[in-house]
Amino acid sequence: MKIALYARVSTQGQNLDNQKLELVEYAKRQGWNYQYFEEKESTRKTRPVKYNLLQELRKGKFDGVCIVKLDRWARSTIELTTEVQELFDKNIKFISLRDNIDFSTASGRLQFAMFAAMAQFERDVTRERVLSGLKRAELEGRKGGRPKGKKDSTPRRKSGYYMRWERKKN
Repeated sequence: MKIALYARVSTQGQNLDNQKLELVEYAKRQGWNYQYFEEKESTRKTRPVKYNLLQELRKGKFDGVCIVKLDRWARSTIELTTEVQELFDKNIKFISLRDNIDFSTASGRLQFAMFAAMAQFERDVTRERVLSGLKRAELEGRKGGRPKGKKDSTPRRKSGYYMRWERKKN
């Protein structure tokens, strides 16, 4: 069986070593032929490694995908359930090591739905905490957000839509 191993962290400062070690050891114990994919500094909308992996899964290049935890694959319940359902429909295995779920059974699908809801809840709670902290910092006179860097002083190319709107406005 050929399996894709996928690991993801959100920032360059985070480390993928633990995820990689866990995934590779599991794949070797299972006797799988595997390929490892990793993604660093992804955003909600841009995860090119995952996107390319999904394309390869859709083409049938892998029999399944293995991740450490559900939240490493998706950032929302809708994203997770949509993509995993698509993989199920194509008979592609989806394996989450720490969640230890057999997604091919009715009870496994129920567990999957509950885990997906919990992952979304965790993300929402984190977002609420961040927004609350930013609001408190603003009330204390501090400015939130990342520090200004080189990218902030580089002029940006205006999109065609914006330029058309500018012409109409003037």
